[in-house]
Amino acid sequence: MEDEKTSLLGTEKIGKLVLKMSLPAITAQVINALYNIVDRIYIGRLPGVGSLALAGIGVSFPLIMIISAFASLIGMGGAPMASIALGSKRNEDAKRILGNSFSFLITISVTLTLIFFIFKNPLLMMFGATENTISFADPYFSIYLIGTISVQLSLGLNPFISSQGFSGTSMLTVLIGAVTNIILDPIFIYGLNMGVKGAALATIISQSISAIWVLLFLTGKKAVIKIQKEYLKPSFKFMAPCISLGISPFIMQSTESLVQVTFNSQLKAYGGDQTDILIGSMSILLSIMQFISLPTTGLSQGCQPIISYNYGANKIDRVKSTFKISFCTSLTFTMLVGILCVFAPHIPVSIFSSDPQLTETASNLLRIFASGVFILGAQFSCQQTFVALGQAKISMFLALLRKIILLIPLAMLLPKFLGVEGIIMAEPIADVVAAISTSVCFFIFSRKLFNFKTN
Repeated sequence: MEDEKTSLLGTEKIGKLVLKMSLPAITAQVINALYNIVDRIYIGRLPGVGSLALAGIGVSFPLIMIISAFASLIGMGGAPMASIALGSKRNEDAKRILGNSFSFLITISVTLTLIFFIFKNPLLMMFGATENTISFADPYFSIYLIGTISVQLSLGLNPFISSQGFSGTSMLTVLIGAVTNIILDPIFIYGLNMGVKGAALATIISQSISAIWVLLFLTGKKAVIKIQKEYLKPSFKFMAPCISLGISPFIMQSTESLVQVTFNSQLKAYGGDQTDILIGSMSILLSIMQFISLPTTGLSQGCQPIISYNYGANKIDRVKSTFKISFCTSLTFTMLVGILCVFAPHIPVSIFSSDPQLTETASNLLRIFASGVFILGAQFSCQQTFVALGQAKISMFLALLRKIILLIPLAMLLPKFLGVEGIIMAEPIADVVAAISTSVCFFIFSRKLFNFKTN
């Protein structure tokens, strides 16, 4: 008999179901942002060295984003496929997808840890560290690497909890880790006088607790599909479609890393004697943009099991209704946040630093940097719906469009004519063009997708 949790995905009223699934997912995404953002808030306020320390850990975040991106490759690719399998009554396939995903995450964790430990210093310098900031970047990232396996398991397996209808449990995964991190950060950074080392240590302890929570649930009695040893043997048949679908969220996150590298290297080239303060400002701007995108990502993740399950069950009207709610809500949110960032930038910037020079510089830059945020909700909603529908090729192209095709080339070209301001202007131009293109693409393809019938 099908589990009650998953059957509700196909029967409960859409509005109520979206609220029930999305609120925990949004909460989880916002809380998840606190892992890194809280670190930046505390580090940015270290007496005497806050600005340099903030710039130092800022250049390590591109590498951290790569680690998170590999977790999304498996988790955000495998979970929708497992949901579609459950909706199609193929429970054995769903179990095998979960087991294979667990095995792949372990393998990826070991590989990434070894590679980054060997090449970490050259990478940090390439990603924007200077002689003034490498002493903060190196110890922070070195300690963070120890917790790579916990990051992979907590981020990579948590989508499999929400895909089974347990959105509240999925939220608790992130909540437990984030609360632990918030408590430990001031103790380690200030109380034990560990500085950036304390921030990294607090983070990996928190991620480890989250990973344990996920594993306990996915091996426990409540889960519809569990991690079982008979399903751990890698199977190309089952993992190839998951990886293909996961490439889109992987690209979205890994290109965030590439974008940060591009921004930092360009600021290093054009910033002159303002380089460190500009890179510190960019760390704040990217933190704010991350915080803007995460609630919409949480909404999409909450809607994903509903869309995937009902698509697999051929309940197309429920798919359409869910998308409409996701689209309208995401667009409304990004419009409101865009107004705040453009007309009152000092409010979000002041959270990260009390340094007058840093806050003034970051506030002035944010007015330009966030001026394309207004319509980004459309891009996030449409692109993530392609993922939920299992449309790997289209979602991969759209994931590439905003960052790789538009933003990075613009960030490298515009400063040749406009200097530092050109680097900042690249973001809103890319945001507007990508949002319009993705929306048009989705509405062209939507009729065909929504009329598709699975076997």
